[in-house]
Amino acid sequence: MVPLPERDCPVPLTIVEGPPVEFFDFCRDSDIQTSLMTLAAPSVRKIENLFAFSLTYSYLCRQIKYNTMEFTAKQIAEYVQGRIEGDEQAKVNTFAKIEEGKEGAISFLSNPKYTHFIYDTASSVVLIDESVELERPARPTLIRVKNAYECVARLLQLYDSMKPRKQGINPLASIDPSAKVGEGCYIGAFAVIGEGATIGDNCQIEPHAVIGDRVKVGNDCHIYPNVSVYHDCVLGNRVVIHSGTVIGADGFGFAPTPDGFDKIPQIGIVTIEDDVEIGANTCVDRSTMGSTYVRKGVKLDNLIQVAHNVEIGENTVIASQTGIAGSTKVGKWCMMGGQVGMAGHISIADQTHVGAQAGITNSVKKPGQTIIGSPAWDAKGFMKSAAVFRHLPEMYQQIADLKKEIKALKEEKN
Repeated sequence: MVPLPERDCPVPLTIVEGPPVEFFDFCRDSDIQTSLMTLAAPSVRKIENLFAFSLTYSYLCRQIKYNTMEFTAKQIAEYVQGRIEGDEQAKVNTFAKIEEGKEGAISFLSNPKYTHFIYDTASSVVLIDESVELERPARPTLIRVKNAYECVARLLQLYDSMKPRKQGINPLASIDPSAKVGEGCYIGAFAVIGEGATIGDNCQIEPHAVIGDRVKVGNDCHIYPNVSVYHDCVLGNRVVIHSGTVIGADGFGFAPTPDGFDKIPQIGIVTIEDDVEIGANTCVDRSTMGSTYVRKGVKLDNLIQVAHNVEIGENTVIASQTGIAGSTKVGKWCMMGGQVGMAGHISIADQTHVGAQAGITNSVKKPGQTIIGSPAWDAKGFMKSAAVFRHLPEMYQQIADLKKEIKALKEEKN
């Protein structure tokens, strides 16, 4: 008898050596709530999604040292609701970039710059946008979808959800007796859980992470190694924080005096809402009073500075090396390129798109604008000005020549 891990099988299950025949509900992930029945089952029962079934069974096979199952183009097309061009029985068992394709891999094509790779890629199956027109037949089997990038993201999420998750508390972890740790959690070696802290269910706290006193962490969070969450901060559900990030360090507040600068105590907190992901080595400072807010669904890249009392609106995404000065309010669904700088005490309207290296010194009041430059302004105006800027040396020379001609004409007239 081979027991399966309880965390992956809410219903107790054992498998007899040889073809397994028992039925159970696989419901660890809400997106994969499907019933799994093994191939040797004597009676046919409905399987809601064949691809989810295959991935689930594949994962279980690895756990019990069976051979990993492959997936056909037909199964994948059913899952992503795509249209097959080629061999619907083409099999895949891994992912690969289209330019690095190999036999048995699935790739995707959404950027026209990579279209030339599709003719010679060794990948067995390629997800491709319906709008892409090919000049000649491609070697791999194609699955036409409305948005290949979204579809491959769904497949990767499904694949990632099947990875084994650690559980249990390492004996080298330091957990204060007053702290509360939920069910199904993993606390790694040398992680620290402070006095009065609360950790929700199914959280992963990696080695050397520090969860400070009275911190509240929601369910299904993943805190990577060497993350520090200072005292009293609040994290929602499904929050992911990558290595080296600091949540809740003091904001940069100092009052000038004749003798130097006196520190202004930062007595507020940081609140990170549900479904936020924060990259490595990013800092989100605690507020002077009240809270610094990172709202639901925000995605922050590596090496970002979020100053005290900032508020970042829902579903905003910000690329690396951006700095947001104190008390600035960023709207919902904004997108910011790398190395953007924002002055303090300004507001950025919803759905603002900001180009890389922009410097925003004043509030952006109109929603849906695209801005770039330093100081940042309308992207179209910036591009026109940039085109003129490239010709400034020639224009300067032309003006100098005209001045000489005008001077000569005046001399002749006199």
